[in-house]
Amino acid sequence: MLFVGKRSKTWYFQKDVGGKTQRVLIGRYPVISAQAARQTALELALEMGRGAGKVAQIGAPRLEAALASYLRRPKLRSEDHKHGIRQQFELHLKDWMRLPLDEISKQMVVDRHRAMADRPSGANHLLKYFRTVWNHARRTHDLPESPTMAIEWYDEQPDGRVIEDLKAWRHAVEALQNPIHTVFYELLLFTGLRKSEALTLKWEQVLEDRIHLPMTKNGRSFDLPILQVHHEILAPMRSLSATWVFPSPKSMTGHVTGPAKFGWSPHAHRRTFATVAMEAGVLEEVVGRLLNHTPLSITGQRYALPSLDALRPAMETVCSELQLRSGV
Repeated sequence: MLFVGKRSKTWYFQKDVGGKTQRVLIGRYPVISAQAARQTALELALEMGRGAGKVAQIGAPRLEAALASYLRRPKLRSEDHKHGIRQQFELHLKDWMRLPLDEISKQMVVDRHRAMADRPSGANHLLKYFRTVWNHARRTHDLPESPTMAIEWYDEQPDGRVIEDLKAWRHAVEALQNPIHTVFYELLLFTGLRKSEALTLKWEQVLEDRIHLPMTKNGRSFDLPILQVHHEILAPMRSLSATWVFPSPKSMTGHVTGPAKFGWSPHAHRRTFATVAMEAGVLEEVVGRLLNHTPLSITGQRYALPSLDALRPAMETVCSELQLRSGV
C-alpha cells in the first residue's frame, strides 16, 4: 500500500501474522518505484509465509505510540511530569499524533517551532521533548536523526529576579483573594520547594521533622528538614482536605494547579530562599542540598549524603533571616 501524507508518500507492506497486524516499511515514493515496491512486498509475503516475518523490521511508529512508549519508562519522573508532557503534545502537536515518525519532516518541525515564536521557552521545551521521544523510538526502530536538527533554538534568558523587599512581599501575599494561594507562596519562600513539588504535596508527605518527596525532578526521593515555622504556615490548611495540602474542588487533579499571579513568580521565591541563605552565611554546598540540586562531584552524588540533623541548622538560619526581613 502507499500511504499519502501531507509531505511524503511511503510504501508499506501489511499482513496479519499470528493474529496481529504487522506493517513493514518499504521506502519512500518515488525513490522506491511501484515495481520495486511490489517486488519487495512479494518477498516479504514469502518470508512471512515461512514464519520469518515475525522478526521483519517493523515500520516507524506513529507519534502517539512513540510518546506512549516513552512515557512508560520506569525511570521517568513523576506522574505529573508525564501528564505535563502528554498535555503539551496533545495541545501543540495534535495534528502530528497519528503520523508515522518518518513522515514528520525537518521543515514541519521548523515551521512549528517558528509558529510558537511568541513563547520561545515553550517552543524550545516542546520540540526538545519531541526530540527525546524520537530518540527513544530510535532504540527499537530504524529511524534517521531527529528532524529537530534543523531547528535554530531560541535564546532563553533566565529571569533571575529575587524578592528584594520582603516586607512588600508580605503585604502583597497577604492581600491575595484566595488564602490557600497565600499559604502556598509562604511555603515556597520558607522551603525553597519547586512550584510543582508544593502544588502536589500530600499530607502523608508532611511529617513532624521533614517533608518527604518520593520522586523529584532529578529522578530520586528527597527529604527536606522542616521546623515549627513550617507547621505554623501550614496550620490553616489542615482542615481543608485529608489528602492534598493545597486542595481545589474545581480542579480535575484535586489540588491547585494555577495559583494566583502577583509581583513575583513561584521560582523567584526559590531563588530568594537560596539568596537569603547565602547572605546569611550558609555554605553554597549546603544550600544546594536544601534545594535538592544534584552535586557536580562524584563524591557529592554518591558518597556525601548529609542527614536531616546536619541540614537542620542551615534551615533554621534561613528561616530566621526570612522572618526578620519579612517583618514577621
